[in-house]
Amino acid sequence: MLISGAIGAADADSALLIEQAEAALAEAEQAATSPTRQAGGVEDIVVAGLEGALDRGEMVLHYQPKVHIRRQAIDCVEALVRWQHPERGLVLPGDFIPATERAQRMERLTLWTIAQAIADQRALRAQGHDLRIFINMSGHLLADAEFVRLACAAITAAPDARLGFEVTETSVIRDPNGAIAHLREFDRIGVRISIDDYGAGLSSLAYLKQLPACELKIDKLFVTQLTSSNRDPLIVRSTIDLAHALDMEVVAEGVETQAALALLSVMGCDMAQGYFISPPLAPAPLAAFLAAEQHRQATQDVRGSFTRRAAGWKRG
Repeated sequence: MLISGAIGAADADSALLIEQAEAALAEAEQAATSPTRQAGGVEDIVVAGLEGALDRGEMVLHYQPKVHIRRQAIDCVEALVRWQHPERGLVLPGDFIPATERAQRMERLTLWTIAQAIADQRALRAQGHDLRIFINMSGHLLADAEFVRLACAAITAAPDARLGFEVTETSVIRDPNGAIAHLREFDRIGVRISIDDYGAGLSSLAYLKQLPACELKIDKLFVTQLTSSNRDPLIVRSTIDLAHALDMEVVAEGVETQAALALLSVMGCDMAQGYFISPPLAPAPLAAFLAAEQHRQATQDVRGSFTRRAAGWKRG
């Protein structure tokens, strides 16, 4: 049994203390369930393998489009790293990212991701597709001043780069002052900030209002249950209204059906991301997907395809 807590002054914000306790519990659970990190341990083998893969050029990026629902346009994508293993084939991030994060060895992979995203972005732009690329940012990197310096240097060295960073609220909670200061540095050089997995934890307005974020992503936990739950549509709609009040655009991730996309359109959601639109694609298939405007088939007439359910959630 694991117990966590947070200590603060008598007049401290109780919501912030709860979130700090939640973050501490998550770290404790992660430590309790992770393999022993001794020499030759499972995690050390994974991290060493990843380092070797970077040396051998085995890492690749795939990109999942975010479609703007009203404009039926794709202006940005999320970069998702893959390991093209010579024996195992394409290895998904769930098999190596968690261990690398626990080992706090994400710096090199993230800097590689920034450089590769800029290179892929230029290639896509040359084919007529000018997209902003969002990159996932590990929590411990937000508190690392040296990483922030290196990342800013890499981005400012490429004046044509159009990037964004996706960060979770939990990553900010670990070191609020440092994380917020570093996010503002990224914002200053033109990197857009997106709050990822919103709603997955105890979301706090105290942090939300301080972040230089322009985008909020609703966790797929709520989106996948959107048309089969009575409460999830109310939560999603209230989140959309809140984000708009804070001048943020809203992305719903995990969109897998026409009905979910239609309901999100009725609710005023700005963008959708998920397998109903497109799976993550390597640069060449992504360029073909964009050239063929295949996303328009998924987004056309979304309002007209949704009637009875929309009326149902409005009645509550």
